[in-house]
Amino acid sequence: MSFRLHERDPGDAVEQAFFRIQRERMVDMPILNPVLNVEAVDFQRWQGHWLGMVVTPWCMSLLLLPGSTENWVSTGANKRRFVNFPAGDFAFLGSHEPELGDYQSCALFSPMGKFTTQTEAVMTARASISGLLTAPDSSMPVTDSNTEVPSLSRRRFFTLRRAR
Repeated sequence: MSFRLHERDPGDAVEQAFFRIQRERMVDMPILNPVLNVEAVDFQRWQGHWLGMVVTPWCMSLLLLPGSTENWVSTGANKRRFVNFPAGDFAFLGSHEPELGDYQSCALFSPMGKFTTQTEAVMTARASISGLLTAPDSSMPVTDSNTEVPSLSRRRFFTLRRAR
């Protein structure tokens, strides 16, 4: 494992890593959606680090990559940590790829069979990032004690976001 600081948008490195993964590890896998390609979507600075989405023929995942040495929480490979966003807490797994160094991912969709075009997948990725960074509004479900539900599951989060 190695720490690599990404001072600039890591989108190109993300695409290189996931193209290689597709070529080396995903060849002939039956879950690949043939209409989709690897694409890094909307990487942006978030709390000093890089947050964005990667769309692939096999999954769509949020990625966190270190943008500074400050407040980066290293997890180690396949170790989980929860990250708090305005929309709730999401579980990220530690990973490592040579092109990226250490990073963390949160799979949102897998497999990708329901997507019929690359444009549809990218639009879903953009809407997902936007929803993740937006606090739920006052129409959020409440419990019997009339207090807000503290965190949404990923599935419920995206169901609520798509219904709007």
